[in-house]
This record gives sequence, C-alpha cells and structure tokens, in this order.
Amino acid sequence: MPDMSASVSLAVTHLVPLAKEIDENKVTPGVLGFIVFAVMALAVWGLMKSMSKHMGKVDFKEAPAQGETSDKATEPRQG
Repeated sequence: MPDMSASVSLAVTHLVPLAKEIDENKVTPGVLGFIVFAVMALAVWGLMKSMSKHMGKVDFKEAPAQGETSDKATEPRQG
C-alpha cells in the first residue's frame, strides 16, 4: 500500500489558500452540517416507514367487553 502522507500534504497545501479566501467572520455549516442533516433525514424517513408498516397491522375494530352483547345480537330479525 503506498504512503498516503505525500498526497495528503499535497491536497492540504492546495486547500489552505482556498480556506483563506473565505470570510473569517462568516460561519457556515459546511460538509459536516450537511452530513448530520442527511443522516437525521434518513433516520426520520426510516422511522416513518416503520411506523406506517406497524400502523397497517393495527386492528382498529374494538372487541366487545365481557358481559356486553352487541346491538345486532339483541335486535329481533325481520322477515
């Protein structure tokens, strides 16, 4: 595996002049801010997808409690 220190130092020497051109009084989120935002967005998307899947499994029909009869069972049949 080749020594990467030479290429890293060469890349840093090219990036240092670019960094000095940026206004030092201005604060920006940068790449790290974008990465954090992207990870949080993916986490929210995954949680929403999981919640949607679990909500699809929920049975919203309420079962009658013990001792109670349903209204249809007590109605007389017409016919």
